Amino acid sequence: MKKLKKIKMAALAMVTTVSLFTFQPPVDAEAARSTHTVRSGDTLWKISNWYGVGLTTLKQANQQSSNMIYVGQKLVIPQSTISESDKDLIARLVSAEANGEPYAGKVAVATVILNRLDHPDFPHTIREVIYQIDHGHYAFTPVQNGTIHQAADADSKKAVYEALAFRGQGNGSLYFYNPKTASSSWIYSRPVTVTIGNHRFAR
Repeated sequence: MKKLKKIKMAALAMVTTVSLFTFQPPVDAEAARSTHTVRSGDTLWKISNWYGVGLTTLKQANQQSSNMIYVGQKLVIPQSTISESDKDLIARLVSAEANGEPYAGKVAVATVILNRLDHPDFPHTIREVIYQIDHGHYAFTPVQNGTIHQAADADSKKAVYEALAFRGQGNGSLYFYNPKTASSSWIYSRPVTVTIGNHRFAR
């Protein structure tokens, strides 16, 4: 009986010890964040693209004043403020809007979405930006015709990550249109920032 009691006590002590190690929060919350060890050939721009975080944000998180990094350096990768489902939604819009356009045009379309997200005159979530209805009209044709629901191609997904890395560093494009098909006279009043393929971008 005493032997059985000792076995039970030992088992209880073991469970308690395991529980303490399993559920104890990390001592250093900063250390628990994602990190990247720099390898030969890495650049801050490449790393920003891989993780889908802004280059400026990445530099700030690591107190980098320049783009210089060295092999073996451990970089903190800040958590992206854009969810995976929102990245997919942007990619689907890019795929539908910029089908057949150059890769740079796909990045520029994704950048417009992010610029709107950061601008006070537009909604404050990715979903609200993409599904916005203004004066009775959808902001983006693929939402109206349903092509937003089609899966994004690989280039469009890649373009979203590049746009995220580039976030906040462009010329502030908030609109894009095809001058061959655009019927709104108002859009022609906006200052043009760049023309890529069949799309003209403006702010």
